[in-house]
Amino acid sequence: MQKIHVSTFINAPRQKVWRTMLDDASYREWSRAFNEGSYYVGSWEKGSEIRFLGPDPKTGEEGGMYSRIKENRQYEFISIEHLGMIKNGVVDTTSEEVKKWTTAYENYTFRDKDGGTEVSVDMDVDDDYKAMFEEMWPKALTSLKELAEK
Repeated sequence: MQKIHVSTFINAPRQKVWRTMLDDASYREWSRAFNEGSYYVGSWEKGSEIRFLGPDPKTGEEGGMYSRIKENRQYEFISIEHLGMIKNGVVDTTSEEVKKWTTAYENYTFRDKDGGTEVSVDMDVDDDYKAMFEEMWPKALTSLKELAEK
């Protein structure tokens, strides 16, 4: 397991950046950088289950991540605890494939900076996916920036 860190400056207040990142409609837009058709089901409230879903680019079958919100300090910090995978609607938390990367965390930090907001993402990733996420996250944050600065 490795960690990646990416950040960007967004010329908008923290509250707006937070809402843009987490609200359903705008989440579907900026998260396209990871997978066209991405969305979530669940709540961002601390302790809540949340599922990050979308069509598999190769098969078109619905799949994604099974997670829980570990921490939520509104407009400051959110921590997602990834617990398993979902394939064809079935949650998998016990396979060898899943065990090699769980429990992984994905953390978002929002800080006031120069009249705007610095958004930082810190994420635990399996070695095999590090390069992929290092390429995708900057694209996702660029999209988030464009949406929040409108």
